[in-house]
Amino acid sequence: MNIMDFNVKKLAADAGTFLSRAVQFTEEKLGQAEKTELDAHLENLLSKAECTKLWTEKIMKQTEVLLQPNPNARIEEFVYEKLDRKAPSRMNNPELLGQYMIDAGNEFGPGTAYGNALIKCGETQKRIGAADRELIQTSAINFLTPLRNFIEGDYKTITKERKLLQNKRLDLDAAKTRLKKAKVAEARAAQLNISQPEENNIMIWAEEVTKSEQEVRITQSEFDRQAEITRLLLEGISSTHAHHLRCLNDFVEAQMTYYAQCYQYMLDLQKQLGSFPSTFLSNNNQSSTTPVQSVSPPSVLASASASLPSVSNSMVTSGLSELKSSSGSRKARVLYDYDAANSSELSLLADEVITVYSIPGMDSDWLMGERGSQKGKVPITYLELLN
Repeated sequence: MNIMDFNVKKLAADAGTFLSRAVQFTEEKLGQAEKTELDAHLENLLSKAECTKLWTEKIMKQTEVLLQPNPNARIEEFVYEKLDRKAPSRMNNPELLGQYMIDAGNEFGPGTAYGNALIKCGETQKRIGAADRELIQTSAINFLTPLRNFIEGDYKTITKERKLLQNKRLDLDAAKTRLKKAKVAEARAAQLNISQPEENNIMIWAEEVTKSEQEVRITQSEFDRQAEITRLLLEGISSTHAHHLRCLNDFVEAQMTYYAQCYQYMLDLQKQLGSFPSTFLSNNNQSSTTPVQSVSPPSVLASASASLPSVSNSMVTSGLSELKSSSGSRKARVLYDYDAANSSELSLLADEVITVYSIPGMDSDWLMGERGSQKGKVPITYLELLN
């Protein structure tokens, strides 16, 4: 029975406190009650905390978008994280592209120039995909996790203590309002006592004033204590900024490593594809009615391969000019398969070596080629002259 009485009394007290705060808050909004203002330093700290929370959330969310552009994948990872389970491993976009390229290369034939190039490109894409996974993992641990810990941990604590501070301020201002009303009532009772002596009324209001003054002292003490706790927490924002700066440096270093790896992978791929002649041009804009013999295969990294010694324009041009100006013949390696368009041309197989020479009056894009007893025109862009 005593426990029930205690619970009822506590419930009634809590309800009274809540009602008192609601009345004080409403009167403040209506301009009918005074409000205790926080000191400027504490207000600045609160503003700094809100600003930090706002931009930390934006940076964190956009970093997640950068690392994982697929929103469905992000939702799946979030769900698995909340369930404390590991998300199933899936190929990322570079790895999937790489696998398609490798499968296509094997289908076309690893021995063909196009198939071989596809396989090499596919292997490089898969290496880039692995580097991408490493970037995501490193960034999640060293950058995203500390930002999330601040939002879900430190800032939640700050918000809780700030709410307590707001309640303590409302309690203090409500107590001040009651003290003010009690003093006004006491003064009014004193004036009435002059004309109609009623000592009991004066004593009642005097006790009410004393009680209100004590309540103000208690609520002021609690408010000051809560303000100090909140201030100490908010001053930790500077340490949070310093910690996030270190995390940002880790993120930049992870990105730097990732892009350096990708650059090196593409540089290695460029060297592997360096046997393709730099004179190849893209034919995407050519008409479909163009004769087969005038079509050149598309360039593979043409702008980059021009810098490679084995395929420099000067070497190719000088070799062909020397061959066309002389009456002799040269050995040449075939770079790609070529199907003859008519009986005047010679079909070619990649990597075979044939003899080539020039005939006066022949088109500058063609040479005569010989393979044993077979003879016919061959496109120079499919050849690599040998010393």
